[in-house]
Amino acid sequence: MIAGLVSGALDRGALAFLATLAAIGILVPVLNLLVPATSPFYLSSYFVALFGKYLCFAILALSIDLIWGYCGILSLGHGAFFALGGYAMGMYLMRQIGTRGVYAHPVLPDFMVFLNWPELPIYWYGFQHFAYAAFMVLFVPGLLAFVFGWFAFRSRVTGVYLSIITQAMTFALMLGFFRNNFGFGGNNGLTDFKDILFPRLR
Repeated sequence: MIAGLVSGALDRGALAFLATLAAIGILVPVLNLLVPATSPFYLSSYFVALFGKYLCFAILALSIDLIWGYCGILSLGHGAFFALGGYAMGMYLMRQIGTRGVYAHPVLPDFMVFLNWPELPIYWYGFQHFAYAAFMVLFVPGLLAFVFGWFAFRSRVTGVYLSIITQAMTFALMLGFFRNNFGFGGNNGLTDFKDILFPRLR
């Protein structure tokens, strides 16, 4: 039922583009993991990381196009939602480091050991599981967008005023995340990622 509605809403060109994008998304890691390094079809880890960055920025550009181009709402706060999703996945990647970090702590990320955190904060619980992290990548930005949108649109804030409020929200979150006592690495952020899902998928 849902598949029929989606396919009916999309034209053939859009479906072909989505199918091509999905095929590339599957093919790129496969060519990195399963193809020998001597093969001309081998893709280096550098290219995989670069491709991932391009896809992330493409999603960000698409979201801005949807809200500004189709809805006519100029939001200057997309960086906040983009960053929340990135931090959620970064928390998973930090939990995967384990004893391979500089301080070799089995639970705490390196920056928490350096800052003398006694234990893992409760909001870091569950991020050792990829499924949980993938859910939070969507849920946390979605929750902030719902709460912010609820108050902004119920108050009938529009035009340049909405743009200023979204920019202020992004700046407030940036100041919060830059504080070391927030538990997100301060202005250094989350660093020294090792792998995702599989030891060879870096």
